[in-house]
Amino acid sequence: MKKLGVLATLLLSAVTSHAQKVKTTFQIAEKWRPEYDVRADVVMLYGMDSTFHDRLTSWKQQGYGIQFMTGIAWGNYQDYFSGKFDGKTHWEESQTDINGHVIGHGRDVPYIVPTESYITYMKSRVKKAIDEGVTAIYLEEPEFWARGGYSEPFKKEWQKFYGFPWMAQDKSPEATYLSSKLKYQLYFNALKEVFLYVSEYSHKKVKCYVPTHSLLNYAAWQIVSPEASLAALPGMDGYIAQVWTGTSREPVYFNGVKKERVFENAFMEYGTLYSMIAPTHKDVYFLTDPIEDRPRSWDDYKRNYQATFTAQLMYPNVDHYEVMPWPNRIYLGKFKVENTDSLQHISSAYATQMQVMVNTLNDMPKSTNKVSGTPGIGVLLGNSIMFQRFPTHKDYEDPQLSNFYGMVMPLLKRGIPVQTVHMENLGFPDALANIKVLIMSYSDMKPYSQKVHQQLAAWVNKGGKLIYIGRDNDPFQEVKEWWNSNGLTYKAPSEDLFRRLKDKVVIVRKDPKELVLAPDQDSDYVALVKISYGKGWQTKNNFILDRGPYKIVSVLDENTDKTPVSIKGKMIDLFDPELPVINEKIINPGEQAFLYTIPAATTPKVLCAAARITNGYYGPYLTTDFSP
Repeated sequence: MKKLGVLATLLLSAVTSHAQKVKTTFQIAEKWRPEYDVRADVVMLYGMDSTFHDRLTSWKQQGYGIQFMTGIAWGNYQDYFSGKFDGKTHWEESQTDINGHVIGHGRDVPYIVPTESYITYMKSRVKKAIDEGVTAIYLEEPEFWARGGYSEPFKKEWQKFYGFPWMAQDKSPEATYLSSKLKYQLYFNALKEVFLYVSEYSHKKVKCYVPTHSLLNYAAWQIVSPEASLAALPGMDGYIAQVWTGTSREPVYFNGVKKERVFENAFMEYGTLYSMIAPTHKDVYFLTDPIEDRPRSWDDYKRNYQATFTAQLMYPNVDHYEVMPWPNRIYLGKFKVENTDSLQHISSAYATQMQVMVNTLNDMPKSTNKVSGTPGIGVLLGNSIMFQRFPTHKDYEDPQLSNFYGMVMPLLKRGIPVQTVHMENLGFPDALANIKVLIMSYSDMKPYSQKVHQQLAAWVNKGGKLIYIGRDNDPFQEVKEWWNSNGLTYKAPSEDLFRRLKDKVVIVRKDPKELVLAPDQDSDYVALVKISYGKGWQTKNNFILDRGPYKIVSVLDENTDKTPVSIKGKMIDLFDPELPVINEKIINPGEQAFLYTIPAATTPKVLCAAARITNGYYGPYLTTDFSP
């Protein structure tokens, strides 16, 4: 077969300059160097220090628009801790565990309890960035560790927020729940104040974003963050969905087996971040990383990068991307070769493939097409899924978030593109617009108010189908909350929901984790969802989506159907650095494919390339021949 020639690729068509739009971005802390300039639209320059102006200038000279990123919960903020900022030391504001140990992101980089003085400090950092002319501020990873909450500043914040003395979170389910609820609120308030400051100081000219892990990952890693509630904040313009192989390889249970399921987990992670923002119509950028923080082999990185990259493209309404973090680490770092102890730089083959993939993101269109499979099945999710993760009480376990994945994996593994619906967004008109069957449980989370039930009841009364699965016997049902306070005496919050719905809800008295912790336990559950759904139900072993000329395919393993998927037609394989023109692509279970479908007739243009082409030209004598 013939390959798309490099010379033809470079000459074929004009493409607009990367500086003319903001569709793709990347983060870096270093000065510009050609070795790691990935030619995205803008650069997010990380960290504020004495070198910031010089770093900014080096990228600006290359035609880049400059944005600013820094951590909201941690960073190289030694001037704050040492007393250089305001004459006071602040080491005591570090998050600490039950033994008094500081929880750190690195040497002398503690995670922080966001006090009033710290918020003042963060305002000073973003002020400097605005003065330098940045167009956007990214405050990443608002994180409070679930095992934290024992420092004196946190105890003071507890007294201020609740009006009664601090309770050690390890003493009772209620103390755990209240501790996490406060951690959530502290970073919600911190971001709210900084966003307001940015808006006022910049006269609303500088946008604000929150790069954040998915709600699922934070819950799995026992971290508390404001997550979905941030979407409604004034001055908050959107999220970066920080999903990559390092988060998506977190093992989950299915059919009694705990293991990494990277594509499936990534699909749900991106989905949770999309559902957090979609009803608000604000911005969301999807991130992937060709490597990750933990040392792995290059082959491992590549295999799982393809899985997460495919998962992010399965959301056709998202067309903005952080193409990678830390390109200097990717291009200049050394990592293991598979099955050896030797370290080497990235191979030319993987670097080429990676850049081809990155450049497709500059071209990736939105699409009205849907991922193949039974549409309209959702699972309810809420911020409180982070509140029950640490510590364990009364021997009630939820290993690897199995009370969530128990509702999801039996459907996802049968080729059903499950969506998540955030209870915090139920007040938006579009939150349940495309949902036919909603599945929920209070075994892994709790509703923040009666509004959740009012909104769900209104949806059910309009024809929505609701399935509730749970025993309602976990210790967090007993937490002193709205369902058992101020005249209400429900033993579980679901009682308030059932009272409103009467016979309009299907109740399954199992915890969702029971469907996945042991083998062959999910068939009755799947049959129930099928009955509730009615006509149009379909199961299969794959997901396929067309976005313009791009075809994205993932074939699922652990399915009774072991048949490979065959895609036929004239295509370019974008996971092959040689960019071959092929007539058929066979994708086996457990594999993904990313293809460019070539039209029968086309004017000369760049179809794909490792280089980003600007100011292109094609002359009258060039022809394209894609015959085999």
